Amino acid sequence: MQNTIINSATEKLSPFKTLTAEQENLVNDILSFTTKHIKQDYPAIFTVYGDAGTGKSVVLAHLFNEIQVAARTKEDSPLYQTTNYFVVNHPEILKVYKEIAGDLPHLYKKDFTRPTSLINQLDKKDETVDVVVIDEAHLLLSRSDPYNNFTYNNQLVELIKRAKVVILVFDQYQVLRTKTFWTNKQLEKITHQCPHEDYHLTHQFRVNASDDLLNWFNYFTDEEEILPFPEDARHNYDFRIFDDAEKMRQEIVKRNNEVGLSRILSTTGYPSTLDGGKHYITEGKFKMPWDQYNYTSKPWAEIPETINEVGSIYTCQGFDLNYTGIILSPPITQIPGTNKLKVDPSKFTDIEAFKKRKDLFNDQELNEAKKRLFMNMINVLLKRGVYGTYIYAHDPLLRQTLYQNYQKLISKHNR
Repeated sequence: MQNTIINSATEKLSPFKTLTAEQENLVNDILSFTTKHIKQDYPAIFTVYGDAGTGKSVVLAHLFNEIQVAARTKEDSPLYQTTNYFVVNHPEILKVYKEIAGDLPHLYKKDFTRPTSLINQLDKKDETVDVVVIDEAHLLLSRSDPYNNFTYNNQLVELIKRAKVVILVFDQYQVLRTKTFWTNKQLEKITHQCPHEDYHLTHQFRVNASDDLLNWFNYFTDEEEILPFPEDARHNYDFRIFDDAEKMRQEIVKRNNEVGLSRILSTTGYPSTLDGGKHYITEGKFKMPWDQYNYTSKPWAEIPETINEVGSIYTCQGFDLNYTGIILSPPITQIPGTNKLKVDPSKFTDIEAFKKRKDLFNDQELNEAKKRLFMNMINVLLKRGVYGTYIYAHDPLLRQTLYQNYQKLISKHNR
């Protein structure tokens, strides 16, 4: 396995990574859509839907390279001398794209930017652009955020106003904060006002786990219920449940020594402040700092020292890891006497992610939205590990139930 593992995010998102026939056809379809609408005086929008790991970002990387090659070299193309940008509202992923751009002749680092930066830059010059490609559109702000210099109401609306063609990818399961709250319906209320096409990617590329195990992950977070593990949960996949967080950490360190890119991850519910200081997750003998801001130009998981930290949604969303050790944090517990889960928003410590939205929710609706966002966070973490996922739960009853179910799974295979 070691010879085939690729640990560089730049290689995984390279425009020269081989596409499947479906992905190649999709790139060509979007290029046709773009050239058809580029000369119009009204915007057109192409949306690609897909769950985590379905290859959305790879499609965009290929597509944008094709667009920029045409814009900069092909005099007979409708895209020649067009002005185009690739935006992503995620600093860690932006680092990867800028690194890729530094190595390719027709991609410039300045082509890649955050949405607010592009909107404000265009406003300052009173300019518009031709094509805007948006990765991780579920991270776009759907409300103003003056603290981060976004004074309009919706980033997608503002980008559409400033471009002739907008191409975006979207995954409703990866909506994680109230200020970036989206549903498919909310998105389409905007995109379907323009000439548009939609496409759904469904094939899972990232995780080597069986479809049954991936369905178990989805049921756990969607229905908030603990099912027995599927019999093929460990088929060609290193799936484990731990009743000791420190033992899980030791196994992740071993995997990291063997193949690299293996990390511990967790969700909100542990001490967390934005003061730049260290805050820790403590579980028995396990104690590690978590959710540290990454000031380097390298993605968090590719920094060797982060094996000694716990990552969060903000450091790992959009990235592949080889093995993940996931700590299910204090807000998620098992309801005694049932296999049902309970999420307690009062135990959330990531205050920024769950701010009030009077324009969308009353207090009861906000509480339900917070629970959904939290379960989305867990769903994202469960789908990071390409070769293996390890799980430990803070809640003693949930930990016991998961561990007992895991022991039953192991005993079946040992018969």
